[in-house]
Amino acid sequence: MLTDDVSIIGTKLKVKKLFFLLMIKDQKRIFIIFISINYFLISLVLSFRGEDTRYGFTRNLYHALHQRGINTFIDDEVIKKGEQISPTIFKAIEKSRMTIIVFSKTYSSSKWCLHELVKIIGCFKVKKLVVFPVFYNVDPSEIRNQTGACGQQLAKHEEKMKEEVQSWRLALHEAARLAGW
Repeated sequence: MLTDDVSIIGTKLKVKKLFFLLMIKDQKRIFIIFISINYFLISLVLSFRGEDTRYGFTRNLYHALHQRGINTFIDDEVIKKGEQISPTIFKAIEKSRMTIIVFSKTYSSSKWCLHELVKIIGCFKVKKLVVFPVFYNVDPSEIRNQTGACGQQLAKHEEKMKEEVQSWRLALHEAARLAGW
């Protein structure tokens, strides 16, 4: 299980490229990921279920990225009261070069998260958006196979919106198949 401990352990700027190492710890392992992105095109979107991770893991991840100069979109930092959430987030996803999806126990209970996920996977396919899934206190197979809490949450949605749930299921399966932490 991942903890809320996130840090960026190194950055290097070299001719319009930014290289950085991202370190995420869980109880038994430390994941160190090397990322290289075009410096002038840096834009990253964090997709997460607010009630699960906003004030812990996701906030720490946001601050670690922001401190290193990574232009990071997080919904409560940019969206103002009265703005529509969906178009603002969708626009950020379309303009971004990278997305980190923080899957958590109740991620799939949120229609907003699932709509975002469909948009992210669409951009992944069409414009080669770089997508990094992070599995925070949830097993990747639970998201991929829609079992456990994820399956129960989707079943509740399916009672009211069967067609939309099909696209959500496909997006969850595809995102959970990507290499992640």
